[in-house]
Amino acid sequence: MSSSPQQPTYIIPPPSGANWKTPVLIGALALLAAANIFLYVQLDRMKTDSRSEFAKLSADLNGAMEKMRIDSSEEVQRSRRSVQELQTRLAQQRRAAEAAVGQAKIEAEKKVQSLQDKVSQEQAAQQLAIASVKQTADTATTQISNVSTDLGNTKTQLEQTVANLKRATGELDDHASLIATNGKELQALRELGERNYAEFTITKSKKPTRVGDVMVELKKVDVKRNRFTIAITADDKTVEKKDRGVNEPIQFYTSKARQPEELVVNQIRKDTIVGYLATPKVQTGRVGS
Repeated sequence: MSSSPQQPTYIIPPPSGANWKTPVLIGALALLAAANIFLYVQLDRMKTDSRSEFAKLSADLNGAMEKMRIDSSEEVQRSRRSVQELQTRLAQQRRAAEAAVGQAKIEAEKKVQSLQDKVSQEQAAQQLAIASVKQTADTATTQISNVSTDLGNTKTQLEQTVANLKRATGELDDHASLIATNGKELQALRELGERNYAEFTITKSKKPTRVGDVMVELKKVDVKRNRFTIAITADDKTVEKKDRGVNEPIQFYTSKARQPEELVVNQIRKDTIVGYLATPKVQTGRVGS
């Protein structure tokens, strides 16, 4: 037979003399309630403060973002304006450069054209100069040929004239002198170049006339007989040559040369004689003069 379970046995303590636990429990509950209320109040305040702080932070953040947006927009605007200004300046510089290049090109083309014109002018002038020189050379060649021919003719004529000259033996030496009887023959003697010649026309006077390096005084003239008388002064010595004829060489010495000088009268007119004085080329003094 089964036995029935045993029921627990509760021991009821005996009542104490004073019930002090109840007030303590009530006090603890009161404190717990107050603590809960305080915590709730603090939590609510913290929520309120948190909301305010969050709202403030949100407002500050929104303000900062707005400011950043505004600042960014202004910076973008400034950047855009700066870019536009640079683009404008660049366009102006490009136009100026194009204009300068165009002007420089025009100036360069003008200079090139000017140089081309100058070159053309110089070439034309050179061609003219060459043609002129050629013409001058041709003319000179023709003239030289003509001169050569003339010289040949002159030489021939001179030789013929000299061959036809009168020869006379001087009174002071045995040398036969060539005597010119007119201007053409005297010119032929000059071209031979053997002596110096000085022409003269002397009129009868009390004062002598200088001819070359001597003094000549006409003393007497006989037109009918073609005779004359003169006085020649050389080296302070006067010698009278009487009754001389036309184209007759009158010789006399001076201290300046070893060869005698010759005086020839070609024409006799009334109180006048016309002729020439021939002097040596080499003026070397004579020994013992």
